[in-house]
Amino acid sequence: MGWSRHHIPDLTGRVAVVTGANGGLGFETVRALAGHGAHVVMAARNPERAAAARVRILEDQPRASLGLAELDTASLASVRAAAASLSAAHHRIDILVNNAGVMAIPYGLNADGHELQLAVNYLGHFALTALLAPNLMRSPDARVVAITSTGRFLGRPVDPRDPAMSRRYGSWGAYGRSKLAAAQLTVELQRRFDAAGAGNRATAIAADPGFSWTGLHVRSARESRGLSHRVIGGFVRRMGSTPAHGALPQIRAATDRNAVGGALYGLRWVIWGPCVRVPYLVRGLETARTRELWALSEQLTGVPFDVAATIAVARGG
Repeated sequence: MGWSRHHIPDLTGRVAVVTGANGGLGFETVRALAGHGAHVVMAARNPERAAAARVRILEDQPRASLGLAELDTASLASVRAAAASLSAAHHRIDILVNNAGVMAIPYGLNADGHELQLAVNYLGHFALTALLAPNLMRSPDARVVAITSTGRFLGRPVDPRDPAMSRRYGSWGAYGRSKLAAAQLTVELQRRFDAAGAGNRATAIAADPGFSWTGLHVRSARESRGLSHRVIGGFVRRMGSTPAHGALPQIRAATDRNAVGGALYGLRWVIWGPCVRVPYLVRGLETARTRELWALSEQLTGVPFDVAATIAVARGG
């Protein structure tokens, strides 16, 4: 049978933040966490869609505790504003699911000058995690969940000489490097938790939903209009898992008390199957590489992330 929603423990009293919460995997994650007692903040770029998604959940789960936060991970200004609001509202945050994302879209830069897929899928989440770290470190069992994908096999580590990919851009390669970066962040963040002596109370875990049919594929095909997008989208629509099943890895990463820090959880057969721990099987996770990305992320976002110092401050207050 494998791991399922029936294994989710009672989450009463825990506070969770889920980005990209108004649809797809994020919506299913919110529904699962709230259904087991957590107070869940639905962080999303579009306030109207987030409010509508909240109503849909409350129709099925009238006692669900749900908050809303406006967050566009493509914008560091939005990330800072959302983090300030969340920090003020919640002294302690137990679960952060960095779910928001785009996939294989045409080349573009955000207002901060960063390549858009890297900004949305990775840099915005790096900054959000760093800014919420004091609140997370006040939890006795903090979880930081990063969403990677099989697309990571298409990507190379971010090139510090050209992080904006101004010289050479491929939509799938850019998507892949953003999802590889999410895996790299997970491994490095867990290493820093362990080095600071907090590995027993703070874990970073990666999740791979496999091929799951969500709005991500619809947007990708609409904006790119490429043959590869239509072919892949058609395959996933016919053969892929539902969002409810594809969300299991990130739900498990957020809630399973036996989940392993720094590990990756996904579907056994990518497009279907039980939720299991799976190997990364990808280059770029060497310590030198993950440290390099960490330093570059601090530089690009302007957000310092000293894990040991944050833990020390949190323990003191």
